[in-house]
Amino acid sequence: QVQLVESGGGLVQPGGSLRLSCAASGSIFTINAMGWYRQAPGKQRELVATITSGGSTNYADSLKGRFTISRDNAKNTVYLQINSLKPEDTAVYYCNQGVTIWTQGAYQYREVWGQGTLVTVSS
Repeated sequence: QVQLVESGGGLVQPGGSLRLSCAASGSIFTINAMGWYRQAPGKQRELVATITSGGSTNYADSLKGRFTISRDNAKNTVYLQINSLKPEDTAVYYCNQGVTIWTQGAYQYREVWGQGTLVTVSS
């Protein structure tokens, strides 16, 4: 079983910065793509950014410039640095990782989600 534990959310003033972390644990063989999504109150979950196992990144067009995704493969961890926070960035941020595990005599691929971490941007 694979679990993702997110941290780093909280209350921050407009213009501030946050760094979110998401660590995977469990019987992991490899981790493929990692990503961050967010869901604002009353809205659908949306993509923020993804990063491949090779380090290639992709960002939602509207969020380019203030968000930076990175990963530490040795720690099975993905990060999201958010700068110049705006009230409209208020949302629950979810981590997603595509992992390969060894189970029942075979390698299997799993999409795993974190529990979410709340980011509130307010003065």
